[in-house]
Amino acid sequence: MTQYDLCYLTASDALDLFKRRALSPVELMQAQIDRDGAIGEVVNGFTQRHFDQALTAALRAEARYMGKGDAPRPLEGIAVAIKDSSDVAGQVTSYGSLTSDTAPKTATAPVNQRLFDAGAIQIGRSTTPEFSCSTVTHSRRWGVTRNPWNPDFTPGGSSGGAGAVLAAGTATLATGSDIAGSIRIPASCCGVVGYKPPRGRVPVEAPFNLDYYCHNGPMARCVSDTILFQNAISGPHPDDPISLPDRKILPTEYAPIKGWKIGFSMDFGFCEVDEEVKRNTLNALDIFRQLGATIHEVDPGWTDAVAHAANTHLTGFFGASIQPLLDTHAGQLTSYARRFAEASTTITPRDSFAAEEIAGRIGVQFNRMMQGFDLFIAPTTALPAVPASFDEGHDFPEINGKRIERWLGWVMTAPFNMMSAHPVLSLPSGRAANNVPTGIQLVGPTYRDETVFQAALAYEAATGGWFRNTNNRPAP
Repeated sequence: MTQYDLCYLTASDALDLFKRRALSPVELMQAQIDRDGAIGEVVNGFTQRHFDQALTAALRAEARYMGKGDAPRPLEGIAVAIKDSSDVAGQVTSYGSLTSDTAPKTATAPVNQRLFDAGAIQIGRSTTPEFSCSTVTHSRRWGVTRNPWNPDFTPGGSSGGAGAVLAAGTATLATGSDIAGSIRIPASCCGVVGYKPPRGRVPVEAPFNLDYYCHNGPMARCVSDTILFQNAISGPHPDDPISLPDRKILPTEYAPIKGWKIGFSMDFGFCEVDEEVKRNTLNALDIFRQLGATIHEVDPGWTDAVAHAANTHLTGFFGASIQPLLDTHAGQLTSYARRFAEASTTITPRDSFAAEEIAGRIGVQFNRMMQGFDLFIAPTTALPAVPASFDEGHDFPEINGKRIERWLGWVMTAPFNMMSAHPVLSLPSGRAANNVPTGIQLVGPTYRDETVFQAALAYEAATGGWFRNTNNRPAP
């Protein structure tokens, strides 16, 4: 197996090789570090690299597999990229901003601690846009993060560095957070798997645990790794009173989906969708038909008022968290963060209540529509990706020659943050002519996490997996 092949091992395969002593965690970690040396400068997916510490930790993991000391843990020796918007004790969290405190944090966020307790090894911190408030990933602090499949395009945002390092082969797992699609957008743009769990399934740090749009979740290159990751981080935590009291452990094997009834919508009734995204979505639906499911096009009954409501909610709550910096550090902010903060000052309580009314209404509409269906499918993004330097502070995307809303107009993820109890998994659906991947969202019934994974494993098996074949990876 070449060094390049090692970098694209799944966590499941790597763990098996570790247990059989056919591969050392040190060998795998070194291969990923060397891969970053070859491609890291182009991709720019890490804000901090913890390579020396990672190799030391890999040596300790190797000893466990050799029977020295404690037994190996569930993710022993697996490299994980930690998003640079969640805390690790002793490290600086930059939030992608020139305004951020440079003092090391004193505590580790619950999700990160659970990964470390499971034996995962932090290889680095992944890039985010400033304060995670963009669907692309560039900042004045860290520069532009690029898509490994085509560096002219964005890997998405806000967990863009996470998606980029997974696709580049410089990490095996990566943490993400999703308040309007920030896990699923990069998963789609980078051809990886991203999961938005139902609200409360995975602990979220205060005060964003109180925002029902906000979720922490896993990103990986395959569905089975996403299950391993999700099982490691799920469950209640005393630091998040909103977390659900019961821990759900997902199975790793499921029955076929023959006989399932799947609803789909290409555009929710109001989105402009790129023709290549449509083509790849239809091809993915054909795979589900081949698996024995019946596919039914449905109409959610939504209008662009849904997107407007999401924008209002996010601006009023999320934008307000940045707003105080306008008085002290406006000149240091990116144009998109400044625009977001300024817009928050225009949101009234009446605007916020109207947005919540719409969120409540579409949840009822969706649940009623899905009675009798096992699953719902839609594109993850309406465009494969926008340019890497796209700036929501002043740029507008175009789809099919039409100018669309600058922030959420090219993505189709936010409705499922509004309906936060639904599990949503983004999977690759193909690639566009520019080589940038596209994705589909699998949406399950409320709190039925296992439904989306059952369908996803069947779909992945039918496609043969997305990174096993050298031709299905970014260039070496």
